[in-house]
Amino acid sequence: MGVRVLVWGGGALFVTALAVAAWWYGVVMGRTMPAGGWSAAGVDAALVTAFALHHSLFARQPIKKAIARLVPPDLVRSLYVWVASLLLLAVFGFWRPIGGEWYSVSGAPGVVLAIVQLAGLGLTARAVARIDPLELAGIRSASRTDGLQIDGPYRVVRHPLYLGWLLMVFGAPHMTGDRLAFAAMTTLYLIVAIPWEERSLRRTFGDGYARYMRAVRWRMIPFIY
Repeated sequence: MGVRVLVWGGGALFVTALAVAAWWYGVVMGRTMPAGGWSAAGVDAALVTAFALHHSLFARQPIKKAIARLVPPDLVRSLYVWVASLLLLAVFGFWRPIGGEWYSVSGAPGVVLAIVQLAGLGLTARAVARIDPLELAGIRSASRTDGLQIDGPYRVVRHPLYLGWLLMVFGAPHMTGDRLAFAAMTTLYLIVAIPWEERSLRRTFGDGYARYMRAVRWRMIPFIY
């Protein structure tokens, strides 16, 4: 019973963290505030880096094996979700406003950018639908038998979730300094992390992932990366 509460509690925290992130980006970061200077940018970069390091380090097999010796195997994914969700909440809880405004568009250009964001949301939803949402939330443990996803949006780029994120965070019709900084910091992390993630996927799926890489050339951005 205690394990079930822990696992589902982590799933609830995961959903809460995502909801807070969407609200913070959509509402709080959309406010034009006075410039916070380089010190604010440094603090924010450190917060994003802490979140990113946890994500990358936890994906390494030696760390996974070390954690599996400390907690039951069924709780390894849940532990990751708990820590990742708390770190994501910390990013916004301790975020220091950078301020400023880069642009604000309305009319037809604003509609186009809104469509870009909706396209990113739709792409993300389609990509998540191809995997197990309960696994993503740490409620169900990952298994090698789940198989490699190569259909749907995975035929366009190997990491459609990341492309969806890119469209959502850079597609804002009103781009404040905080939105731009958040978008740039998180996207830079994804670009750097993808090669490490793909090495892990090659170890997991072997020749299957090698064939997939040859079939789908682009990692995140068609014709660019």
